[in-house]
Amino acid sequence: MDKLKIKVSIAGRVYPLTINREEEENIRKAASKIEAIVKQFESNYAVKDKQDLLAMCALQLSSKVEETKGKTLLDEPELENNIDALEADITALLNRSLT
Repeated sequence: MDKLKIKVSIAGRVYPLTINREEEENIRKAASKIEAIVKQFESNYAVKDKQDLLAMCALQLSSKVEETKGKTLLDEPELENNIDALEADITALLNRSLT
């Protein structure tokens, strides 16, 4: 695996990281998202301590992860119906080609 050294800035601090090259885009996007959330909290709340802003950011992102945890694509009724319809179409096509 090809390693890469990068620096990301979060809440006014620079963090040097050594990552796999293929992780770079996701790491940079994540840092950018955290930075945007922190700035949003800064402008909406009278919080001065960056630690509090980071804690609020962590809570928001973690709650989103928990929200989606355990959900699968098949939890969506519309998607399940589409899969069932496709399966029926494939079965019908197979039956026609076998006769």
